[in-house]
Amino acid sequence: MRIYVAGHTGMVGSAIVRQLQKEAKHEVITATRAQVDLTDQSTVRQFLQRERPDAVILAAARVGGIMANGTYPAQFIYENMMIAANVIHQSHAAGIDKLLFLGSSCIYPREAAQPITEAALLTGPLEPTNEPYAIAKIAGIKLCESYNRQYGTDYRSIMPTNLYGPGDNFHPQNAHVLPALITRFHAAVQNNNDSVTIWGTGTPKREFLHVDDMAEAALFVMNLEQHAYANATLPMQSHINVGTGQDITIGALAQMIKHAAGFSGKIIFDTTKPDGTMRKLLDTDQLAHLGWKPQINLRDGLSSTYDWYVEQTKSGAPQRCV
Repeated sequence: MRIYVAGHTGMVGSAIVRQLQKEAKHEVITATRAQVDLTDQSTVRQFLQRERPDAVILAAARVGGIMANGTYPAQFIYENMMIAANVIHQSHAAGIDKLLFLGSSCIYPREAAQPITEAALLTGPLEPTNEPYAIAKIAGIKLCESYNRQYGTDYRSIMPTNLYGPGDNFHPQNAHVLPALITRFHAAVQNNNDSVTIWGTGTPKREFLHVDDMAEAALFVMNLEQHAYANATLPMQSHINVGTGQDITIGALAQMIKHAAGFSGKIIFDTTKPDGTMRKLLDTDQLAHLGWKPQINLRDGLSSTYDWYVEQTKSGAPQRCV
């Protein structure tokens, strides 16, 4: 197939491109933000009408951690809603019947029962610290559902847990927790600091999935027979969770990254800063029953990601802010 990967320069999109190239049986179509502004409907229409790929993988998004979500809520909800609406609608308009939308585990209610099943969607209030982003991702799921119902398209959605790995956003103010911790511990080692300060109490639990595992899962779901995907989702052709089924406290994660970085100082928890959701573990039984499980354990994934980050800093690669 000719597959357009939207967001190919980001962590997830680049991992999917690597996986597609590894399989060596598809033609991969990409476009930079300068070439195609996905928030502009006319530009997206022209691009998809011209290229007419067989399938679209929508991995483009504005993403960030608690600070970024709190600082730029309007950008997070507007840009992500426009990206989803433009790419999904214009894919249908161009006659593209196969699409995979990548969401986020933040779509689920703050107080959802753990582990979180797909059926928990829209059953309670969202976590306030990332509500604008979550609403945009929920809109993407519902767009896919609605186009499937009205037009008979095969638009699928997957909800990954917290992702990490090569290509992540390591910007000091806008990164998610894992790359932010890598940045802080590496800087502490370089500057001979005697401590590293972390937001919150360290007690919230998070689940982490290596982005290369995520890429494999994405293509696995995209390639499922349509009846298998439909039978696995509620309601019909809604979404599937992607994760490891295991979580870890932020404090324990910090200890693992401290070890990977070779830092010997203290960890200080700034309890005046918010923790966010106390636990967010996905129920991944649906995907496991379909035949997919992750392969990269957290300790190995952290070690390789830290090594990748160190190499990037040596080469002077910029810390991106998406």
